[in-house]
This record gives sequence, structure tokens and C-alpha cells, in this order.
Amino acid sequence: MRRTPWHRHGPRPASITQARTGLTQDVRARQRRYLAAMLVRSACVVVMAATWNRWPALALCALAGAFLIPYVAVVAAQAGWRQQRGARPALTRIHEEPAAARVPLEPTLILPPEHNTAA
Repeated sequence: MRRTPWHRHGPRPASITQARTGLTQDVRARQRRYLAAMLVRSACVVVMAATWNRWPALALCALAGAFLIPYVAVVAAQAGWRQQRGARPALTRIHEEPAAARVPLEPTLILPPEHNTAA
């Protein structure tokens, strides 16, 4: 008995549509890129700590990388799948009935209850 393999070995067929990748695939790819950037940042911190006294120029470059990489990683992680939006519907005004006349309230003072402490 011959079984059909789940995954075919060979080139993937060419896509004939302009469809984007799915949201879950895009999120997974962005998470991988962010993780890789944070690993590089961690390596920069280790290099900075290891070379601070011996090669201060390299340590300062690693320190700059450790500060700049998180910003670049977040920007790169956010630049990805965008929800496709069509034309926005025109805004319509809701006709409301005029509000009732406002009655000014007089200020009131609420005092705590009096306790008779006559013993």
C-alpha cells in the first residue's frame, strides 16, 4: 500500500494572485525578526562589557548598537501587514432634538449625622 506524503518535495507553485501572506504568518515572521534583533543587542551588551577597558572604541560602538537596535527592531516589527481598508463611508449628521432647558441647582451642604453623647 502506497501512501501520499503530506509535504511534496519540489518547487512551490507560482502564485497568480497579489494576495498578501496571512496575518498569522506575518506576525510569526515579525516575531522572528524582533527576536534576532534582540539577540544581536544582547551580543552588543556582552561585547561592550568584555571590551570596555581594553578597546574602548569597540565598546562605545557596541554601546551605541545596544541603544539603537531596539528602536530599529520595533520599527521593523511594526512595518508589516496592514489591514486593507476601502473607501470610507461619508459621515452623516444625526439630527437630535434640542435639549431641555437647564435648571441651575443650588449648592447643598451635607453634614454628618449628629450624635447625642449625653451620658
